[in-house]
Amino acid sequence: MFLGRALWTGIVIVLFLTGYSFIQALTLYSEVSRSALKLPELARGLSPLDGIFVPTFGALYLAATFLYPFVVIRMVGAEKQSGALKMLIQLPYPMPVLIAAKLTAGVAAWMFMLLPCMSALCFWWAVGGHISAFEVTNLILGHFLYAMVIAGISLVAASVSEDTASAAIATLGVTIGFWVLDFASAGDDGLLRSLSELSLTSVLRTFERGVFSLGTAVSSLLAVLCFTTLTGIWIHPGRSALYRWGRTTVVIIMAAIAITAAAQVKLFCDATEERRNSFSVTDEVMLSSMREQLYIGVHLTPEDPRLYDLQRSILDKLKMIMQNVKIAFADVGMNRALTGSGDQYGQIVYRYNGREAMSRSTSEKEVLPLIFEIAGLKRPIAEETDTYSGYPLIVDTRWAKLWFYVLLPLAVLFFWYRTHCGTGIIRKNITKGEIL
Repeated sequence: MFLGRALWTGIVIVLFLTGYSFIQALTLYSEVSRSALKLPELARGLSPLDGIFVPTFGALYLAATFLYPFVVIRMVGAEKQSGALKMLIQLPYPMPVLIAAKLTAGVAAWMFMLLPCMSALCFWWAVGGHISAFEVTNLILGHFLYAMVIAGISLVAASVSEDTASAAIATLGVTIGFWVLDFASAGDDGLLRSLSELSLTSVLRTFERGVFSLGTAVSSLLAVLCFTTLTGIWIHPGRSALYRWGRTTVVIIMAAIAITAAAQVKLFCDATEERRNSFSVTDEVMLSSMREQLYIGVHLTPEDPRLYDLQRSILDKLKMIMQNVKIAFADVGMNRALTGSGDQYGQIVYRYNGREAMSRSTSEKEVLPLIFEIAGLKRPIAEETDTYSGYPLIVDTRWAKLWFYVLLPLAVLFFWYRTHCGTGIIRKNITKGEIL
């Protein structure tokens, strides 16, 4: 893997992508910080997670989607084309060990692609930026799970396809298909929305919001196990089609059952420092005591910005706390919303245990009292908590440009040269018969 060009090319591209994303994030963060230093109210919205970390790691997301599959596919595709795979499977090692070794090499490749992002974090810390270990660890975990599922898909595509080009097209088709699925399921309350919750982008988006989901993490690991098992079935060239398809069917069925069961695990943890994804502790205790189903009917189009506010401030938080929440999106077309036909547009209906309330607000302060009222509960007095002060910081980006655009690329090119130079010497000695 290190002797090939795919990994080093990917690292160089990730390096420039990360540098550009990080420098742009620093510039915007510094611009807002200039005003925030004068207005404390504005500073409360300055979170390094949203302003610095997520945009910077966005470069790693693009690399894992478009570049990382080529690195993983090469580990199988090159051996199939050269005939080395037939010799490899004759070694005295079980097939799971060989597949695990390839997956481990894929993890090592991803960790090298992670280094530019980690250097950005070190730079941010060196200039006085604030880093929350829990936020960063949760974000890295989300990207790791995303990359591992991509690696599993790439291994399966490489084992099934006859050449690396076909495997790469198949892998990119799957990853881009998840994007299309997320776009098509926006505002849908049917099968598409249920399927979109299993997409890779939805998995990563959960961790980018600062939420750790045990069910999502376990489902991702089960998907990786499924793909590596399928790789072991298809990579062996001497197996019949009946054997392969029979085992594939059994593995897919078992994986679907296991992933569906894991997705039902409703164990979440708010990894953000300001607890933006959670209600107050007293409100959460009362909401978790509600055992009946809470029905929420939303009469908003997917294009309406109020739907986004409702999703972040109310719906996502309720799903993290309550076990029985049903959210239904009414079939409201954009034409009806623009013409104003239908008085129900903009309404959010809450129904619990036969009682109903309606509101057009997306604010937590107005919605939670309605929910407690229809549930027959008296809302406790919220505990006073420390207000999140934010972390404004003005940073000079000149040193970041020097680090990402000059010093790091030169270091990568140097290691690349040394690796290939050492390989050439070994090959030359083997040719002369000095090393056998």
